[in-house]
Amino acid sequence: MKEFDVAIIGGGPGGYVAAIRAAKSGLSVALIEGRDLGGTCLNRGCIPSKTLLKHAEIINKIKEAKNYGITVGGFTFSIEEIVKRKNQVISQLQNGIKGLLRQNKITFFHGYGTVTRDKKIIIDLKNNKEEIHANTIILANGSQTFVPEIPGLDTIRYHTSDTIFDITEVPKRLVIMGGGVIGLEIACVFNSLGTSVEIVEMAERVIPSEDPDATTFLTKELVEKGINVHTSTKITGFKRGASTIVELDRGGEKVSLETDSVLVSVGRTPNLTGIEDLGLVLNDRFVKVDQNLQTSIDGIYAIGDLIGGFQLAHAASAEGIHVINHILGESNKKESAIPRCIYTFPEIASVGLTEDEARAKGYKVQSKKIDFAGNGKAIAGGENKGFMKLIADEKYGEILGVVMVGAHVTEMISQATSFIHLEGTVDEINSMIFPHPTMSESLFESAAAWVGKGIHYN
Repeated sequence: MKEFDVAIIGGGPGGYVAAIRAAKSGLSVALIEGRDLGGTCLNRGCIPSKTLLKHAEIINKIKEAKNYGITVGGFTFSIEEIVKRKNQVISQLQNGIKGLLRQNKITFFHGYGTVTRDKKIIIDLKNNKEEIHANTIILANGSQTFVPEIPGLDTIRYHTSDTIFDITEVPKRLVIMGGGVIGLEIACVFNSLGTSVEIVEMAERVIPSEDPDATTFLTKELVEKGINVHTSTKITGFKRGASTIVELDRGGEKVSLETDSVLVSVGRTPNLTGIEDLGLVLNDRFVKVDQNLQTSIDGIYAIGDLIGGFQLAHAASAEGIHVINHILGESNKKESAIPRCIYTFPEIASVGLTEDEARAKGYKVQSKKIDFAGNGKAIAGGENKGFMKLIADEKYGEILGVVMVGAHVTEMISQATSFIHLEGTVDEINSMIFPHPTMSESLFESAAAWVGKGIHYN
């Protein structure tokens, strides 16, 4: 039986990052992955969605070319070629991970692992089984799509985020069940491809965990693009016919939608494959961990979607590094703020606390919101829809949260994250020099306005 210092179940952004960090620290490492290296993020989530969103962005730019004095005589697109390029992107990144594993002498097992309480792992490989033992095990199993039990759903053909990115034909009509991040991003893709899109969300607004100003603004933009958004609405059933009938309950009113295709996007559930018999203590449906991310079994840790929280790829990677530091006896630095990014048209990026969360923690909150409407770079690029909101403690000016809505804001949020991580103040942002013209100088503008010294904004 092969012995390892660390064995990791799951080769997603939590698992493979933890494996590389452990190997670079001198530990012998085994990485077990039953499906595809890179996990959900690379193969069925972050990367395919961003690849298709880039195609959609280019299509949108072609449609808007006349606004820039450019005449385009007409264009076509091929969904087959779009999916092919998506697969090439995935393959390139998968090969990069494989190279990193080889470079760091990590033993990789392509199979499903079953973990025992004495830290043995039985790996079901393609043609045989192998058993290994590790001093420490990290569970990075990830999650799987959640499909609720709704009358008639089993009688129709529907997509989840696991299948929608391999679609072979663009539907004329698409109903998306769920107004969360994944559903909204996919809505933007298919809206650009010419599909008539309907989003159905049970909550009062889409992405209810995000800043209300941001989600209200995004909803308005989506509606202007022709996407129908039904909030406070529940799907009660499906009927199969020449087309699919989606039955809705909107505040007691019974209505229906007719569609060619359905996407079920109502969240994800932890993947407990191979750890069902461990007897781990759960927190609701997620694996319960302590402050060091250790489970109820000594020497077995859990990270990523398995333990809930933000369920973001970069959060899982940070948790993987956190665990390796603890295993090595190295102190983990203070908990970092985790930025949240939504790649819709327009994008939403946020970090830290919302206004309501800050008030609930006892802060006396002062916020300042400025529009991108007057930003020089945004106007020049025809991308001046959106805003920047700065949320800070009124007493000391400590920055508590930042919300951005607009083009490219997911590339700007790290600047705000660094201020929150370093417990920076509004005065410190106001004392900086930002390059002009940039969209990022809106962070300076919001800080200057917050302290009552705004140049272009009060």
